[in-house]
This record gives sequence, C-alpha cells and structure tokens, in this order.
Amino acid sequence: MAGTAISIARSILGSAISKAASAAAEEMSLLMGVWVEQVRSLSYDIEDCFDEFMVHVGSQSLSQLLMKLKDRHRIAVQIRNLKSRVEEVSSRNTRYNLITTKAANIDDEAHSYMEDVRSHSARNIDEAELVGFSNLKKELLDMINAQHSDGQAQVICVVGMGGLGKTTLVRKIYETKDAIENNFAYCAWITVSQSFSRIEVLQDMIRKLFGDDSLKACLKKLEGKATVHVQVDHLGKYLVERLTEKRYFIVLDDVWNIDAWIWIRDICLPSINNRSSRIVITTRDVSVAEACTTKSASMPFILELKPLEKEHSTDLLLRKMRKSKQDIENDENLMTIVTKLVAKCGGLPLAIVTIGAMFATKRISEWDKLCEQLPSELENNLSLEAIRTMVILSYTHLPSYLKPCFLYLSIFPEDFKIRRSHLVDRWIAEGLIRARVGMTLEDVGKRYFKELISRSMIQPSRVNIEGVVKCCRVHDIIRDIIVMLSREEGFVYTSPDNVPSLMEESFRHIAYHGNKISTVGMDWCHVRSLTFFGKRPIEHAPSFCSPQLRMLRALDLENADFKVTQKDLKRIVLLRHLKYIKISHGRSYIYALPRSIGKLHGLQVLDMRGGYISTLPTQICKLQSLRVIRCRSKEYYMNFDLDEPLECLMCSLCLPMTLTSVCGSEMRNEVIAELRMAYSKCWSNTEGVKVPRGIGNLKELQTLEMVDIKRTSGKAIRELGELSKLRKLIVNTEGATEKKCMTLCKAIQKLSFLCSLQIEAGYNGTVEWLDSVSSPPPLRTLVLSGRIGDKVEWFTNLTLLVKLRLYWSQLKEGKAVEILGALPNLMLLQLKFEALVRMEFVFRQDAFLNLRQLDISMMDKLREIRFEQDASPKMETIEIEECRLELGINGIKNLPNLKEISLGNRSAVARLGMLEEEVRTHPNQPVLRLTGDRSELDLGDVGGSDEYFDAMESLPDHDGEGAESITPSASDKSVLRGRSSQYFLRNQ
Repeated sequence: MAGTAISIARSILGSAISKAASAAAEEMSLLMGVWVEQVRSLSYDIEDCFDEFMVHVGSQSLSQLLMKLKDRHRIAVQIRNLKSRVEEVSSRNTRYNLITTKAANIDDEAHSYMEDVRSHSARNIDEAELVGFSNLKKELLDMINAQHSDGQAQVICVVGMGGLGKTTLVRKIYETKDAIENNFAYCAWITVSQSFSRIEVLQDMIRKLFGDDSLKACLKKLEGKATVHVQVDHLGKYLVERLTEKRYFIVLDDVWNIDAWIWIRDICLPSINNRSSRIVITTRDVSVAEACTTKSASMPFILELKPLEKEHSTDLLLRKMRKSKQDIENDENLMTIVTKLVAKCGGLPLAIVTIGAMFATKRISEWDKLCEQLPSELENNLSLEAIRTMVILSYTHLPSYLKPCFLYLSIFPEDFKIRRSHLVDRWIAEGLIRARVGMTLEDVGKRYFKELISRSMIQPSRVNIEGVVKCCRVHDIIRDIIVMLSREEGFVYTSPDNVPSLMEESFRHIAYHGNKISTVGMDWCHVRSLTFFGKRPIEHAPSFCSPQLRMLRALDLENADFKVTQKDLKRIVLLRHLKYIKISHGRSYIYALPRSIGKLHGLQVLDMRGGYISTLPTQICKLQSLRVIRCRSKEYYMNFDLDEPLECLMCSLCLPMTLTSVCGSEMRNEVIAELRMAYSKCWSNTEGVKVPRGIGNLKELQTLEMVDIKRTSGKAIRELGELSKLRKLIVNTEGATEKKCMTLCKAIQKLSFLCSLQIEAGYNGTVEWLDSVSSPPPLRTLVLSGRIGDKVEWFTNLTLLVKLRLYWSQLKEGKAVEILGALPNLMLLQLKFEALVRMEFVFRQDAFLNLRQLDISMMDKLREIRFEQDASPKMETIEIEECRLELGINGIKNLPNLKEISLGNRSAVARLGMLEEEVRTHPNQPVLRLTGDRSELDLGDVGGSDEYFDAMESLPDHDGEGAESITPSASDKSVLRGRSSQYFLRNQ
C-alpha cells in the first residue's frame, strides 16, 4: 500500500519537479536574486512534502490510512500548491528567456572582474617575499635548476590554498634575470584562471614567447578562417613547431582543473623537448598538481605552500599596520589586538596584508571595535574585496555536489576540529551525498571530504598513521565568508551570543554557538538540523525537542553543555523525520530508549555514548535504515557503587529525600538514571549494552558499539554474524561464558567486511578464545583488552592489520613478539597495562618492517627496549609512559627514519644523557620530548646492579597462576578502569 501511494505522489509531481529544476538552472544564470530565492525555497518545500508524505504513508496500515482523512487532505493541498508554484516558475522563465544570453555575458564579466581583483591582490603582497619566503624560493629554484640525463621538459607545481602567495613566489623567481632570463631563451607568464579563453591563451603565449610581430603574422594567415576550431588548431601547431628545439620557461598561473592543463599540454607544447625546458604551474588543487607534475624518484616536483609561522605573520602584519615590535611591547592593548589578528589571519599572507592595510587607515582608538567587527567587515568593506574574491572564486568553482557540503561547514565554530566521520555521517543524514555504483554512501562521503582537502577549501588538523586525514578545520577567514554565503542562501544560521538583530527568515540548518538566539519570526517547521555548542538556549527559540521542529532530520548535541533527560528523549523520538541523533558523551540522564523509537524508520545514526542506557529495546530492530549504533553505558557509579559499601548505604538511605522536591532536578535525574542502570546491569561495571534478538535484521548496519556479550542472548550473538555490511564492532566480554565467546567467534568469522574490531575483557579477563577464529575477517584495526597469554598463533592470519592495541594481554614468550614482528602491514603497535610481561622488548633484524609508531605504557616488568640493526627501518615515533626502563632505550641509531622519542607521565630511563647524545647525533635529527623534572626522568646507570636484580625477583608474577597477587583492590578498581577508558576513548 505504501509503495503504491508513493508512486502516485511521484507521478503527480514528477514532471513538475523536472520543470522546476530546469527553471532553477536558467534563472540562476539571470542573477536575479528574488527569483532564485523562490526557486530555492520551492525545491526545499517539494523535498519536505515528499519526506512528510513518505513517513505518513510508510508508517500506517490500510485502516489507519482510511481513518486519517485529515492528514491525507492536508498533504493533498500541499501537493496542489506546490504544483501551482512550479507552473508559475516555469511560465516566468518562459517570459524572460530572451535575456539568457545577456545574462551569460554578465556572468563572464563578473568572473573576469574577480580574476582581475585576484591578480591585483597577488601583486600587492610582494612584502611576503621578505617574510618567510626565502627558503621556499631556494627550494623552488633547486627544482627548476635540477639537471636530468634526458633533458626533457619538467613540470613543477606550486600548490596551496588561495592567498598563500603562490603567484607572488613564482613571480619573484620569474622576474629574476640571473635565474630565468639568462638560462632560458624564451619565457612566458600565462594566467589561466577559471574561465580562460582558448584563443586568448594561445595568442598571449605567442606574443610573450616570440613577440608581437610573430602574433601579427599568425593572425594574418588566419584572415577569413572564422571557425574557432581552425584558429585553435593553427595557433597550436605554430607554438609546437617553434618550441620543439627551444629551451623555454613557461608559467601557467592559477590552473583550476586537470582538463585545462591537458589541453595546454596537448595543443601548445611539443611532446618531445630535450633542452631542459621548465613549466611551472600554480594551483589550489593538490590533485591537479599530482596529475601535472613530472614523476621522479630523486626529487619531488611539487612545492606545497603552508601558512606562515606566527613570528613571520606578526612581522608582516606590523609592517602593514605601520607599527614595530617595540610598539606592541609597550602597549598591552595593542599586543592583544595584534595577537587576535594574527590568529584570525591564520598565516595567510593575503589576509595579513589586506587586513593590516585596512587597520593602518584607521585611528588606533578604533582598532578594538574594528577587531570585533571583522566578520561583518569581510562582508561589506571594499578594502577587503581581495579576500572575499579569493574565497568566492574557490566556492564558485566547486562542483554542484560539493557546494552544499562546503557551506555545511559554517555550522561549526571557529577553530573547531571537525572529525571526518562526524561530518560524513551528517552529510549522509542531510541527503547531501549522492549514491554511486559500487560505493557505499560512507565511501562517497569520504571522497567528498578528500576532495575539499585537495582543493584547499579545508585544512587537515589530524592525520592518522596511514596518512589519512581524520580531522579538519576551516580557516577563520574562509569560515567568516562561508557563514555570510550560508546566510545569503538561507542555508545555515549560526547564533553567537553577540548577534542582536531579529530574524524573519527561513533557514534549513540552525547552529547555536551560545545560549541566546535572535530568531524572532523564524519559520521553525522547515528546520532540518539543530546543532548545539554550549548552553541550552534561553529565549526566542523552541526546545530542541519541540513539535514545531516537525521536519528535523539531524539533532546534534555532541558539544552541548547541558544535560538531556529521559523526558527530553521521549519527545525527541516523536520527531518522525529524524535520521541522525547524537547526544554528548556523558551529558545525559537517559537510562532507556523508549519503545516509540521504532517509529523512526528513517533513522541512520544513533549515537548515545556515556549515558545510563544498558539495554537496546526490541523495537530498534525495526529501523532498517540504521547504519551506526554507538551506545555505551557508564562503567562507574557515583551513588550506588557496591565496592564502596558505606557511600552506597548512605545514598540508599537518602533515596526517599533525593526523589522528592527537596533536592534539585539535576540530582534527582542522576539518581534515578543511575539506579535504573544499576538494576538493569546487576551492578556490573561494564560499558556494554544488551542487544536484542532481531539485531540481524539491520542489514545496513556498519558500526555497532558496545555489545555486552554476558547479558546478550546466544541467539542475538549469532545474529551479529548476519550483519553483512558491518565494518566496525566493539564488544565487552567481561563475565561472559566460554560458550557465548565461542558463539561470538563464529559470528566474527562471517563478517567479511569487518575492518575494525575491539574486544574488552578487562584486566582480569581473557581473550584466549580468539585462538578459535580460524579465518578472521580482513581486519585493519584490532584492540584487545584481556589476557592472551601464549595463544598467539592466530595473529599470523592478520596479514592486513595496520593498528594493534593490546591492554592487559600478559604476553611473555619471545614467540609472541616474533609473530607480531612478522605482520607485514603493521604500522602502529600500542602495548599498555601489562600487555607485555618481559624484562626486555627486543626489535630484531627484519622484524616490524612497516612499523612507524610504538606506544608503551604501564609495563611494570619492562626494563629495556632495544633495536637491533635492520629492525623497524620505518619507525618514526616512540612514546613511553609510566615505565622505568632501568636498562635504557638502546639502538636508536638503527632507526634511520626516527622523528621523535617521548618520555611522558611518570616515566624514567637509564643513562638519559647518553640517550640525548644519541638523539643529537642521529642523522635524521629526531626530537626527544621530556615531561616533568629531569632529575625524576634520569635513572642514572642502574642496569646490572645486584639491587636491581633482587628487586626484579621480588616483583609479583603476571601470569595466570599468580593472578591473585596483582588483582587490584576494590579502591583501585575505579582508578584502573578510568585509566583504561581514557586510553580507549583517546584512540577511537
């Protein structure tokens, strides 16, 4: 019934939507904002109507559909009104069709104007050549002057985000006679930009390489040959013939796409030239640079520009503001302003020069106010046009599918680290990701993210061991401008505390950056996402679970600074269009998912970690669209900890008082939530959540955490093996029977796409049963907490493993280290909480050949880490915490790629001075980072002393037989669990 009704709705509006899309495309070219706004609003309303219709029909039985005539009538009226609006837009487009050509010309003129502003601004930041560019200039000259045996033309790319000074750097070299004119007989500077004319590029290249007379001769031969194709072909052949035996130097400035380079290469440049010619390309896109440059094993031919260092940024800003360092040293207020502006400009020379020049024209008494008003100045001030142009050019050049994804970033505050997984999940929930054949939506979203990085629209802020960007940030200046664009588009409204204006507009996405929001008159019924950064709003806004938000798709409370209650959740699940729910870690008093959650048929992401939920209801198995379930309960008790009997008794005796109005609502909510959780989990300390039977129905599920194997039925555990798309699984096996663990083994073997597995058995548990996994899935990340002992042979099957984290594993045999050392793709090895119970950890020859990072922490028996020759040739980072290495860290000279050794919290090492000397003389110049007092870090020369070996013999055993001697006391358990949890959370 639902399918038939939806088909009818599609047939009614199908042609109308097609006409609307066509009209929208045409009217966008007219540059007439009011109509564009109407078309945009119409497209949103059509989508909202479809969503509401599908939810209404899909969730009702036939009898209910017949009964609810009021809802059917309301939707029918909406469809009829939308159809009328579509027809009105289409007829309007027909009336004004005659001026489309003129509009296109206006658009070209606008692009040309923006490119002129960009070129002019590049010439205006020549000062940057003297501030932080000297090393870059030398590096680029080395690339240009590099000699090669075949003498073929080399392509060199200078890449970086707009405003970094790519053009300035290359122009300085181009204008250097000793470097260029004296070495290359023929030189040309060609500006390509976004919308270049092929004929004009060819003519410009001929004029600059061979002079005006040559160009005039070419054009004379073309008289009467009117077709563009003939002209392009003739001019291109002329260039190829003249350049074949010449040594030339050509700069192609501001290349935006690979196609532009391919056309120039194939039409204008000879395929063979053994005169050591050079082509230098500037581009904002890393993928363009990689496609253009000459591949060489001896020297990279891509120079990637980075933002200026803080010191250089300050020098350049002071120069433009006509101030000196002495001025800011003598004026604390001026120092504050300069510090703010340097941070705002983020090392971008164009921003520093432009903003500095603007401040120089104002009285110093106005600088405070101007600094606060900088975001609005970026919107309107003509002197900042170059910065706006830089961002808008990049935005305009984005493909249509990336533009909303980019504007979506305006939701996040300044300097916010945006996790890739967080962003991609939200893009998908908002419908911003287009499905592609043979790819999951997550894979497409990751590709979008990578493309924005490649185009220098966002900046990497955290890169993992494999070189994959996991977090990004948006440059402050760029963010201010995309906030402006988002508001103009009616796309995102951000609400900081200092915005006093009233709103009478309709936005699709609302982000609270404070507890005040000026949204009087806003149409809340069309809001699709709510995001909170800070306190709960106190005025002019509905509650985040208000029925007014009936079209809400995404509710993101991850960074909210307020508690969500069970009552709030019951209202939230009534918002039937929700696809994304994320509640901040540890900021909720929610103890149960209501049964009504089963009505959220479109829900894709459910993220409620760190609350009091201990069981997933059966109704969750109805949510066929679920891709992500992240649900963990608290593992400790503030009020009812049975390991603290006196405190628990006192809280129990005070319970009647706590539940009355005598105590505040926050305390009452916490006590009720904790008591419900404790009763449901039988006072266990695990973070795991009981999963219901029927979990195997969630065929789209890709992430599931954290399953409490002990309390989950055997049938539900078996069903985990039916989650055919599962990629990440986290389970807790503390207290689980061997039978259930073996059932889990069989389920894991069926998960053919599982690439990340985490099993937490605790400091007193075991994961030895994993030895029964004969054919493991293609794991790339494995995290194990629990005793492994001697059963390590199954690790040999993990040939794709990249990251391995072991806690409480109690590995003691040399065979274990040998097996781990043979894993061919292992890059990260993390051993913590007695994962290794040996005096020495020796990296032998030809072992750990791909390992790049080693983390060691809380290993009571470990006394030495030693690297033999030809062991771990790719090792870059060694981190040590809470260890006493009384025999030292030896053999670092055998680590050719070593970059850093870190001695962290409560760590000490023998012969620290010798280690420092070895680091100082290491050819790769690594860094030795020390935390704490040097006298506490240096153990001196203690290795081999009789007292040391006597102390070693008195240490308790860490194998299975001596478990009692190391079992933590009740008072230590929470500390140990807390430390363990911090490591787990840090490394997810």
